Amino acid sequence: MSWSEAGETCSARWRSERGAPPPKRVVIADDRMTADAAYRRACDGTALLWRGDFQNARQLLQALARRVDSKQRMQRPSGPRSSSAALPAVSPTTTPIDVFHLYRQARSQRARTLGMLLIPLADDYSVPLRRAPDVRQACIETYGPGQERSVTSLRELLGLIGAHEWRKGGIEIPAIGGRIHPHYGVFAPLRSEYVGLVATAPLPASELLLAFDIGTGTGVLAAVLVRRGVARVVATEQDPRALVCARENIARLGLAGQVEVVQADLFPEGRAKLIVCNPAWIPARPSSPLERAIYDPDCHILRGFIGGLAAHLEPGGEGWLVLSDIAEHLGLRSRAELLAAFDAAGLRVAGRTDVRPHHPRVADATDPLHAARAAELTSLWRLVVR
Repeated sequence: MSWSEAGETCSARWRSERGAPPPKRVVIADDRMTADAAYRRACDGTALLWRGDFQNARQLLQALARRVDSKQRMQRPSGPRSSSAALPAVSPTTTPIDVFHLYRQARSQRARTLGMLLIPLADDYSVPLRRAPDVRQACIETYGPGQERSVTSLRELLGLIGAHEWRKGGIEIPAIGGRIHPHYGVFAPLRSEYVGLVATAPLPASELLLAFDIGTGTGVLAAVLVRRGVARVVATEQDPRALVCARENIARLGLAGQVEVVQADLFPEGRAKLIVCNPAWIPARPSSPLERAIYDPDCHILRGFIGGLAAHLEPGGEGWLVLSDIAEHLGLRSRAELLAAFDAAGLRVAGRTDVRPHHPRVADATDPLHAARAAELTSLWRLVVR
């Protein structure tokens, strides 16, 4: 990206993990800029390259967020209000799928506006601002070794810092007797109900020599299977970051001799007695690469898993599909479509275990998607070949 500063044309590498394009208009900003002036600039698409105090920049970002959320709340004529997920105007006839798309539209606009506050990074990822934290390791973990000066949004930089703390501390998973350390951009197992389903479902055989974990992510489900007594697990993943993340977690847990993490789109070669898959749950287009673990526009993994399962199961084996029904409550997919896909693939349902999520948003009546979240069930479908 390029900008003018002190009468000179300057440039630096633009970094955006959410895939945002570099801003076309950039002005220099510092502690003298008011929140109202910054908000007007951000709304008209002008980025603010910060040269003031780092902690003041954080406060300015919070002030911008309050203004964005206040404006979105004012556009809603009635209904509960949310501090961070407000919607444009809705009517009593708005359908769940309309609410979902309005919600994503509002979140996308919010991200664009807040992404206009920029922070410079030196070639070693140090931040040349007063009272700036040391973010070098967090940046190296996400961007790789530093080679040139660059610019990123403060919002993204704070996300990197948060991800670094999660990666450093890890997430305690009782079912594996250890911790999972998620990397930036890899879906973290914070919603423990799906892990619990895999940890407690009846195994298809008293002795399991081989299982597949399709789309392993952090490697948590592969680790659960080994802790349950599966002799060997082949875990597949095609995202490069997730591959590194899963391999590191498996090695940290001392399971490298029992779990092989391979790069593959869906299934590895061969057959297994048990094949597990926890695909992206919502059939919608991701607005950034970081959302691919949540949104799958064509149900590529879900349909691919269902369609290929029979060809990769050993006789008498089972496929475990871990899937939330929130897409059904949002009107994005019907239960009939899911059951028809099972039938078309030559599968039948041998059993199903349901659990209600218990994350904070379930009880948050101000969440625009509260109705769907309150009704949501996460299920483990036990599928066998007819």
